[in-house]
Amino acid sequence: MKTVYIDFTDLGDYEDFYAQLKEKLKLPETFGDNLDALYDSLTGFVEMPLHIEFVNMNVEQLETFEDLLVTLEDVEEELEDFTFAYFLVQYEDEDEGSSEE
Repeated sequence: MKTVYIDFTDLGDYEDFYAQLKEKLKLPETFGDNLDALYDSLTGFVEMPLHIEFVNMNVEQLETFEDLLVTLEDVEEELEDFTFAYFLVQYEDEDEGSSEE
């Protein structure tokens, strides 16, 4: 199974996301930068099996890209050989490791 990682560290908006996605999935330049085109591409043109992972998302991006996550959940329900996951950035707790007596 092919795994594609999309790193959200430097992603600010959908334009940034689609630029990275086009490169990683080798989508044609004619790909329409929208969720309908993404759904159509994943369910009809992109080689499967495929796993997509979003890494280093922050809470703000989780809200910004909520429609994207819903679309990928729909694709996951539609296709047996497609999966995706997303992972939020974890910040170290400043108090971690110090002990209070």
